[in-house]
Amino acid sequence: MKLRRALPILAVLPALLAATACSGESKESRDKNPKASATPNADEKEAAEAKRLGALDGKALEKVAITGMTAGYDAKKIAKAEVEAGRDMQADTKACQPLASLIGGFTHIPAVSTVHRSLQPGEATNANVGSMWLSSHSEENATRVMKELRTAVTACPKGFKTLGLTYGGVEGLPAPKLGDEAVGYRITGEIGKQKMPMTYTVVRSGGVVAAFYGVNMLDPKKAAIPEAVVKAQLNRL
Repeated sequence: MKLRRALPILAVLPALLAATACSGESKESRDKNPKASATPNADEKEAAEAKRLGALDGKALEKVAITGMTAGYDAKKIAKAEVEAGRDMQADTKACQPLASLIGGFTHIPAVSTVHRSLQPGEATNANVGSMWLSSHSEENATRVMKELRTAVTACPKGFKTLGLTYGGVEGLPAPKLGDEAVGYRITGEIGKQKMPMTYTVVRSGGVVAAFYGVNMLDPKKAAIPEAVVKAQLNRL
């Protein structure tokens, strides 16, 4: 059996963890929710805000996000409805909020725009799967995101709860020397009796925060998305 077929679909995107705790809201109902749909002038407003802050808007962010086979991983766009479930994940401990927000696929400081990609290994024997997302901020806010994330990793070793799910065992990991600054850590999610260690590599380049999430059900210590993928994305910014 190919390893990738044995991996749970749950591993594709951290935001899906949030969906397991939702109250049965269907995709159809979310799509019909006016708040979930972009208004006709949303793009113009976003572009104006991006210009004011010196940040990238959604269209510009889409252009620089890796797509297709990159450094051995297939990066695919993710439908907006599939990631929105994680936008408002709230940690039961305030100091842990940066970690909870990233599990949901967003930064705890609202970004001007965010784009997501799933990451699937090209080799059938590679058990690593995951996702990545780019969040566009002013450089000041992006720097603050990283500072507060670094603090949260240190302040929340026992983890936290959000949406009825438990996340624990937070530990800092060596971060790659890439971008302007980087943070690496591992956190373990608990779904029923199953524990899933998740590895994060978060890098800032100017006002863009690039987050890479990986899970390896066969060997959690090898779950980090390869540095070659991170470099390939940073080279496009």
